[in-house]
Amino acid sequence: MRAVLADLSIPRYLATAAARALPRGLGGDAGRGVAGLLGLREDVPVPVLPRAPGWVLLRPELSGICGSDTAVAQAKSSLVLSAYYTARRQILGHEIVAVVASAGPGVTSVSAGDRVVVDPVLSCAHRGFDLCRSCREGFPYVCERFDEPGVSGCRSPTQGFDAALGGGWGEYVAAHESQLHRVGALPSYRAVLAEPAAVALHAALHWQRRGDRAVVIGPGTIGLLVTAALRRLHPDLDLTVVGPGEFSRAAAVRTGASRALEPGPQVVESLARVHGGRVVRPRLTRTPILEQGVDVVFDCVGRSESIDLGLHLLRPTGMLVLVGGAGRQRVDWSLVWNRQLTVQGTVNSGPEPALAGRTTMAEVLEWLADPAYPVDALVTHTFALDDWRLALRTASAAARAYAVKVTLRPNPGVPLVPGPGPAR
Repeated sequence: MRAVLADLSIPRYLATAAARALPRGLGGDAGRGVAGLLGLREDVPVPVLPRAPGWVLLRPELSGICGSDTAVAQAKSSLVLSAYYTARRQILGHEIVAVVASAGPGVTSVSAGDRVVVDPVLSCAHRGFDLCRSCREGFPYVCERFDEPGVSGCRSPTQGFDAALGGGWGEYVAAHESQLHRVGALPSYRAVLAEPAAVALHAALHWQRRGDRAVVIGPGTIGLLVTAALRRLHPDLDLTVVGPGEFSRAAAVRTGASRALEPGPQVVESLARVHGGRVVRPRLTRTPILEQGVDVVFDCVGRSESIDLGLHLLRPTGMLVLVGGAGRQRVDWSLVWNRQLTVQGTVNSGPEPALAGRTTMAEVLEWLADPAYPVDALVTHTFALDDWRLALRTASAAARAYAVKVTLRPNPGVPLVPGPGPAR
């Protein structure tokens, strides 16, 4: 089959990372691109269904490009997390809307021809293990056996990071029927948002509301979907989004922000004027403290400057939710204990106590079927598999390319279900 295959051998990975650090004109262009690790192949084996009941073969209709995908392509992934992503050969793409091509033994919930989205987390239940403590306690999205293949043969937390089961950047991908949600005639450009929207809702639900003021930093796909989730959960919330450029800020307002601000220390001053909080100025640092700050900050960027800003915006006993990104950052954490802040990490999605054990994927699919859920403008670009390099460059450029969610279409023979989407 045709697929964009990543070869993550250590020499290739280190060479790509080193080239990325060089200035342009001295080899740095290659590092900023994706040629070192990824390539379109015509002879990739079709994933073999595991020797266990319940597995199906899918033909992706549309697949999103996530920040974790661009991190792999540019050798920016966390080296610590490489313990859980051990496959050398990977087919990226875990945001998938697909058609069921064939069903293996024991499949009862889907049939050939059904349109589905994939909840890509591969926990003990899919690997054939007795449940680990995390899975047993209802947290399969942090399964303790992400690095063990079991019957699935996949050494990663989700589809899209091991060629054994494939990913959305190939013509076929294997999944367990318990990972699939039928979507009927839901338009393709809304259905492909199901996985990131479920991640965003999972993040939003970590905050058990205490107060009326929230900030979201980073209006990329996840940040905008967190904004939409917060607005849906809390219609009366005062919600500020912080992000660069008019394109990003306009998108934030469309998805539910009360206001959108340019990032930087001046955000503290702006929110003090809006909310009436005091500004306290430390010596020899750029960013002041918002003394009567906001109740929660969702950082969807994960860089030192965004984390630092979030800490300076929070009121005492507030919560900083770190969404999506992972990596080593240098941050002054003094305010965490001085103001008794809670720092909450969040990843993937799954069953939620706040939803009586229902998954966030099931919940957001109902939202996506509602035209009032304001996400129609989030998919901005769609590329053929042959144009994967341009697609990755566009996704990496983000707002500079007027891009939010960039998608690939691996199977042009699989028709898209019409609905609002990119103009191109």
